[in-house]
Amino acid sequence: MKRAAVCAAATLVLTALSSPASAADAPYDVLVFSKTAAFRHDSIPAGVQAVRDLGAANGFTVTTTEDAAEFTARNLAKYEAVVFLNTTGDVLNDTQQTAFENYIRAGGGYVGVHAAADTEYDWPFYEHLVGAYFKAHPPTQQAGIKVENRGTAATAHLPQTWTRTDEWYDYRTNPRSTARVLASMDHNTYTGWQTTGDHPITWCKTLDRGRSFYTGVGHTATSYGEAAVRALLLGGIRYAASRTKVDCRPEVGYTTLYDGSTTGWSQAGPGGFTNTDATLSSTGGMGLYWYSAKQFTSYSLKLDWKLAGDDNSGVFLGFPPSTDPMSAVDNGYEVQIDPTDTPDRTTGSVYGFKAPDTAARDAALNPAGEWNDFELLVEGERLRVYLNGTLINDFTNTNPARSLAGHIGIQNHGTGDDVSFRNVRIKELTDQVLQAESFSTASGVQPFAKSGAHNGQTLGHIDPGDWAAYDNVDLTGAGVFRARVVSGGPGGTITVRTGSPTGPVLGSVAVPNTGGWTTFADVRTPLSAVPNGPHNLHLTFTGTGSGLFDVDDVTLVKPPPEPVSGPIVGAGGKCVDVAGAATADGTKVQLWSCNGTNAQQWTHSGTTWQALGKCLDVAGAGTAEGTKVHLWTCNGTVAQDWAVGTDGSLVNPHSAKCLAASGGSTADGTQLAISTCNGGASQRWTIPR
Repeated sequence: MKRAAVCAAATLVLTALSSPASAADAPYDVLVFSKTAAFRHDSIPAGVQAVRDLGAANGFTVTTTEDAAEFTARNLAKYEAVVFLNTTGDVLNDTQQTAFENYIRAGGGYVGVHAAADTEYDWPFYEHLVGAYFKAHPPTQQAGIKVENRGTAATAHLPQTWTRTDEWYDYRTNPRSTARVLASMDHNTYTGWQTTGDHPITWCKTLDRGRSFYTGVGHTATSYGEAAVRALLLGGIRYAASRTKVDCRPEVGYTTLYDGSTTGWSQAGPGGFTNTDATLSSTGGMGLYWYSAKQFTSYSLKLDWKLAGDDNSGVFLGFPPSTDPMSAVDNGYEVQIDPTDTPDRTTGSVYGFKAPDTAARDAALNPAGEWNDFELLVEGERLRVYLNGTLINDFTNTNPARSLAGHIGIQNHGTGDDVSFRNVRIKELTDQVLQAESFSTASGVQPFAKSGAHNGQTLGHIDPGDWAAYDNVDLTGAGVFRARVVSGGPGGTITVRTGSPTGPVLGSVAVPNTGGWTTFADVRTPLSAVPNGPHNLHLTFTGTGSGLFDVDDVTLVKPPPEPVSGPIVGAGGKCVDVAGAATADGTKVQLWSCNGTNAQQWTHSGTTWQALGKCLDVAGAGTAEGTKVHLWTCNGTVAQDWAVGTDGSLVNPHSAKCLAASGGSTADGTQLAISTCNGGASQRWTIPR
């Protein structure tokens, strides 16, 4: 009776995980390929059966084969996705490889499971497709997985820390620079690993028009009976088959604003958001949950959102601090989330100002009940809206009374408008890019469609005396002007001015004949006497003859601020110290009498604190009370993300805990760790500024 009850419960879990996909997806076909030319996993039959079960429950047909002769252009065209299930060795000949490569590049889908990374070592395309080759593995054992992105169909059901037993691969290279990492290994939870630092285990990516999903789980037969693993595979298959949309562009350099911790956030107006399972869910309204700790100027803001049905919400940008949510409405801009409103007030619109490209939006949108990802790319007064990696809106603010610079926030629209948010993160941009053809006003010049141009257009028809203006450009910190140009004509000169076509000159640069009207080149010049804040920027053009050159885009290069260095001083006047001035990963970080040595010199760079060339790191990106803090190779993960609190604390947003001296001690050698923030003396630090 007990075993039957357990089986029934597992069936219910699988049904719950499968039902949204079966309701939404058009039928499709999947080929499962499990040929081996080296080690053969005895779990292959269980894996094949798992995919068959998922297909039966979710509206896709499954064909299985170990015959590489199936890899022909004609046969592959039958399938929306191909699963390499624990394949090993050289399994395709040259002709079959060509057919499969053409299939992927033309829009086919690939799912690699576990030993798929131990396959086709001599085929460069396959290395690019799978993302990384297998290197080694320790014995099968339980380990913790850090789920970095829980906003996809493959990972939405997983906890932030997923503990399970499997054979955990090390890889020859790190795929993070070419793929979107969805999950990585926690080295503090198992032994025998060879990878140092960052260790991805599941990721997705695009290749031309094709889609690739890989996961390192799936060595054991029991894996394929786990509901969570089956849901992971289902999400990966659906992505590869283009039945769910995911932004799989590589992502590095982002700072977490919300991943469970609400440090820095404030509620304006009625209602609010519950905070459960690192998910903000709206209640009541109309109000605004805004990040009050900081304002932003040029940045990439990313967040995951999900609607329950025909609901209403939005993301607000560029508003001043206020406890009145209407201040954001009146002074900022809202990127709307609403499936059924009028075009300029529906999902992806800049509410009331500009409708999205509805065809692109509809093709990229996941339905209610599934997660979607926004990237809101703000460069000065230009806003581009990306939905699941697809550009769906491009808006430029021309109203001097408004700005895209300011605070950001998410809306709780009202009772019955149910929306959830996850994984809010931001990357501040030092450079500002302007598409030259997106001018505010101009004389003589016109947009010109051109192959190879960014956004498909250049600023063309440039003759001597012409000019183009760009309103409300934030010039703060701009030190270099760079332009992407093309010329099969005589070339000429670009002069950068403010205020008017005859205003103060910031710099000028010569544009040569680049070798033809399809050969692009970059030209650059230093800028001087650059004013701070938003100004109208003018480009004026001079030269001899007509048809001088085209300008694709221009970049105002803004060097990042110099990092601030010095000691971090805590309770008892003691300093944050690297034990023995050692540089090995895992070296203890402790409290010690201040002595001015390099072991106590910390550099604040972005959201990290660095000493001796390495970063202040929460061991294993842990969240438990008392997790130790040590020195580790800088890797851009949440374990090395620190926010400066208003009470003198240093907060790790991932764990929502503060840097603290263990036990409140001030003795030399006291281990530093993370602890629930309480404002106590052991958590207050004087940092270099």
